[in-house]
Amino acid sequence: MAVKYMIYKSNRNDDTNGKFYARAVHDNTVTTEELADIMQANCTVKRSDILAVICELVETMNTQLQNSMRVKLDGFGTFKIGISTTPSTTAADFSKSNIKGLHVLFQPETTIDAQGVRNKTFLDGVQVSEAKPYVVDKNDGATTTE
Repeated sequence: MAVKYMIYKSNRNDDTNGKFYARAVHDNTVTTEELADIMQANCTVKRSDILAVICELVETMNTQLQNSMRVKLDGFGTFKIGISTTPSTTAADFSKSNIKGLHVLFQPETTIDAQGVRNKTFLDGVQVSEAKPYVVDKNDGATTTE
């Protein structure tokens, strides 16, 4: 198992323009229903119980996040709501109208091993491999699938 990537050419209007980078590619999406099937096969909990717990977790997290709480799932990570704003020149000039949007931030749980190396949940031991098949045009950097 490995996280797959494809090479792409940056076309941003900055100093990265024309340089090549890797981008993670995803083959598909695993749904809650499919996760419940996999989890049921791996333990003694029934699929219906797993779905009930996940459903309640989503509802409870929604309520807690909207009450300005961080939600930490041990062994998983921490969720919180962030705010995007436009600036004001003084604190007195700042109002709710400066708030342009809300977003959810996620930080995977991090552990530190005996050597002081930080390991993030979901990334510890991950490997990468180039996705196939696709073609990178060596002249202009365009990426296409074969």
